[in-house]
Amino acid sequence: MDDPTTTAPASAPALEAEGLGRRYRGGWALRGCDLTVPAGRICGVVGPNGAGKSTLLSLAAGQLAPTEGGLRVLGATAGDPGLRARIAYVPQDKPLYPGLTVAETLRMGRELNPVWDEDGAQQIVEQGELNPNTRIGSLSGGQRTRVCLALALGKLPDLLLLDEPMADLDPLARHQLMGALMSSAAERGTSIVLSSHILPELDGVIDHLLLVQRGRIRLAGDLEEILDGHRLLTGPAAQEPSLAAESVVEQRVSGRRAIALVRTDEPVDGEWESERPSLEDLLLGYLRGPAEPADRKEPNEVAA
Repeated sequence: MDDPTTTAPASAPALEAEGLGRRYRGGWALRGCDLTVPAGRICGVVGPNGAGKSTLLSLAAGQLAPTEGGLRVLGATAGDPGLRARIAYVPQDKPLYPGLTVAETLRMGRELNPVWDEDGAQQIVEQGELNPNTRIGSLSGGQRTRVCLALALGKLPDLLLLDEPMADLDPLARHQLMGALMSSAAERGTSIVLSSHILPELDGVIDHLLLVQRGRIRLAGDLEEILDGHRLLTGPAAQEPSLAAESVVEQRVSGRRAIALVRTDEPVDGEWESERPSLEDLLLGYLRGPAEPADRKEPNEVAA
């Protein structure tokens, strides 16, 4: 993790962290995070507000430096200048120059990047029927998002980091832009890491998962393997799963039925109906269930 070189084999992971932590004045936003996101994956970063998702993406983009531990991006140390041409990052605030027009913004992208897909960037803008002479400052939030994604995809990055990219888009725009992201991943092998609060938009899109909770990585890995390692149980309300307590992620009663999400790929004794959970079942089960408190945190801290 200490080698600062930017030359890495093509198989180098998109992200690789060991003991990664980031502390702000109020306390730790991330602590003790170990993760690997293989190259070429579409990785969803999910968690409640304040879990540390934005901090993780900012660290990967080189906008922040770790307080402890290490993070490598595409085989190089995060923040290395050699990564700038290989990474595109769209943060939540979608920073653009408000005085420039849409056309001037795209021209800036073309002139600042050594590789540029003019047709692809223009297509994303034209799908939104944006007037090229309109100034960025007069665009709606969703329109600014479209311009930011046009800049990011036009750069033809090896790694695309997106922080809540679809939050202010209408359903049609989400469908169009998610299609553009998946095309880039399929055609170029682009690695994509995106955070989202909209769980249904991740279903059928991501193939790798990071669940962040209280500044910790609670789940990390291949999505299909994670889903295969869990069962969603439904049975009589008075029934308890015949499993060790630590295997039960969440248990609740709905009407006369008990519902439990458990970590197992084996049959469960009792009058349980068992099925593989959906992505939404899995994530909501973990988010509703008790989370282990992160150690050495300050009181009243806020994680980005």
